[in-house]
Amino acid sequence: MDDQDRFEIASSPHASSGRSNRAIMCFVILALMPNAIVSIYFFKWMALRLYAACCLGSVAAETIGCLIRRKKVTAGDGSAVVTGLLLAMVLPPSLPIWCALLGSIVAILLSKEIFGGLGQNIFNPALVGRAFLMASFPALLTSWTKPITLEAVTRATPLALSKFEAIRTPMADLFIGNISGSLGETSALAIIIGGLFLLIKRAADWRIPAGFIGVVILFGGLLNLANPSSFPGVDFQLFAGGLMLGAFFMATDPVTSPITKKGRWIFGLGCGTLVVIIRAWGGLPEGVMYSILLMNAITPLINRYTRPRRFGFKIG
Repeated sequence: MDDQDRFEIASSPHASSGRSNRAIMCFVILALMPNAIVSIYFFKWMALRLYAACCLGSVAAETIGCLIRRKKVTAGDGSAVVTGLLLAMVLPPSLPIWCALLGSIVAILLSKEIFGGLGQNIFNPALVGRAFLMASFPALLTSWTKPITLEAVTRATPLALSKFEAIRTPMADLFIGNISGSLGETSALAIIIGGLFLLIKRAADWRIPAGFIGVVILFGGLLNLANPSSFPGVDFQLFAGGLMLGAFFMATDPVTSPITKKGRWIFGLGCGTLVVIIRAWGGLPEGVMYSILLMNAITPLINRYTRPRRFGFKIG
């Protein structure tokens, strides 16, 4: 058998756009910078130490994972840094360093490396890391900090205040980021700027955030019209919590989201629907993390049933 007769067996993707993983990850890191800068402005050194811990922990975990699997170390492609940045952005600013490092290790080793490394994971690594910490240390994951102070307080997030105390946070504070909450879920403006940059550079598919945000506007708006006293308005639904961060940066992960255009619409619509259901009737004030992880779980099924028809192939 000569070289021309040999088959090459490799993991997806099998078609190349001409962009390297490093280039795409650089675009994502740049897109996250406005949000990172705003969070550092509001939370000062707490933000810096959390970003440093999560990024260093992710890179170290990926290096160790590659060495254990006896594979080429891929920590230099930027994907581990992206995981670290995103994980830090969904954690409380006052979280202890050891807890952030543990979350980073789980995010990389148990969500990425155990499945075979880059491109093989089923679930979004940063969200798996946060889910693990939330299940293991719920008190630490719900201890919030006021912006521009170093004082840890028990004041709830805008979503929790709205759901459990019927207190609505001013929209200006939500849009700019002068609120309590996870490190990178406070400023809707910074997230939108970064998200639009990501879409312009075509480092993410616009269909997923469009479906995600669109169904929240529709579904959330209908609930608000039906009962304004129980369900907040659409503007609050969009700018409070992690919806914008999830729609632009988490749900659009090319590894854990569908590969077909129709599938991406379904994925985004499913995420948005689950978010509204959890926020409206669930026991938790926020549902972005769970909605994306649940949709990650059925992504293979979505891919299977949205495959384009192969022309020239007889069915049946």
